[in-house]
Amino acid sequence: MKKFKFGLVGRIIIAMLLGFLLGGVLPVGVTRIFTTFNGLFSQFLGFIIPLLIVGLVAPAIADIGKKAGRMLLATTLLAYIATLLSGFASYITSMGIFPSLITPGTLVSTLTKGADAAPYFVIEIPPLMGVMTALILAFILGLGMAHVAGNAMQNMFNDFREIIYRTIGKVIIPLLPLFIFGIALNMSYSGQAATVLSVFIKIIGVIFVLHIAVLLFQYCVAGAFCRRNPLQLLWCMLPAYFTALGTQSSAATIPVTLRQTIYNGVNKDVAGFVIPLCATIHLSGSTLKIVACAIALMMMQGTPVNGIDMAGFILMLGVVMVAAPGVPGGAIMAALGVLQSMLGFGEQEQALMIALYITMDNFGTACNVTGDGALAIIINRFYKGDAS
Repeated sequence: MKKFKFGLVGRIIIAMLLGFLLGGVLPVGVTRIFTTFNGLFSQFLGFIIPLLIVGLVAPAIADIGKKAGRMLLATTLLAYIATLLSGFASYITSMGIFPSLITPGTLVSTLTKGADAAPYFVIEIPPLMGVMTALILAFILGLGMAHVAGNAMQNMFNDFREIIYRTIGKVIIPLLPLFIFGIALNMSYSGQAATVLSVFIKIIGVIFVLHIAVLLFQYCVAGAFCRRNPLQLLWCMLPAYFTALGTQSSAATIPVTLRQTIYNGVNKDVAGFVIPLCATIHLSGSTLKIVACAIALMMMQGTPVNGIDMAGFILMLGVVMVAAPGVPGGAIMAALGVLQSMLGFGEQEQALMIALYITMDNFGTACNVTGDGALAIIINRFYKGDAS
């Protein structure tokens, strides 16, 4: 018989529910064991985040620079603009809706009441560099590799990127459910689990509606460029949307996205170039989720949400998303450094961000890949028959 396997989303949800249910049952000594693990795991995340940024962003910039053609630059710029628009739309919507759904300070009281379940010990693992230092270094190295003759350094960074991919896929992702369980357990022990869980459900509902709104906007723009009904264009892409819901992978959905994009009248050469590229660099749905979840958690902490700070965060997030690894939860892993350095997110906030993000990962991926079809229609308007 074929064994039934839970995906990452299922494991995260089960871990959260078990943590919330067992927090009031398990003795404090057991809770402290998981709190200790969380402290160690958080220290490891803090150590790996700068390396993740350098290992992913530098080779991504180098690849774009070395292959720089007109269509590549146009597609990259369009994907970045679409990602930014999605992020700012999420910010505006969240600031308008979340204050009526979230009681300020909910998370502060949760963490304060859970102080009794302190870890048994803490081992500090200082990162090799700060997050902003890693970002600047990644830009310098990436641009340098794009303009220097020879591939020795590029090959080294490709190997380093593979090490980072494997660290995420083989170490961090498998341990995430245990990390989330420990956070939920501590929150339940503090007596605030029900409040936090009810807020999470409301946030997920708002973000789902935002995904639909972003896709409608993207296809309205695409429809204006090709002078066709945007709803018909979007309807044609539904097989890609539902495939992404099932696979939870932009890369695995490429064949379906490519086929439906061609059905929408996009030149085969253009579609064959834009769709695989956008599967890597266009993450409107992911950015939307991260911005909304970040604002929600800041409100739950009682932290003021500054518009200028959020604008800088969204601009930087759009860059980091280009290098997000193609594994479930890869985008939030790439974004942790920016969340930490620009918004001051600590261990608990990062864990809750991961839980919220991965719970909706299927819908974010579906939004990303379906939006790829809209970007291909726009590019097709200017580069029809020219994929150079």
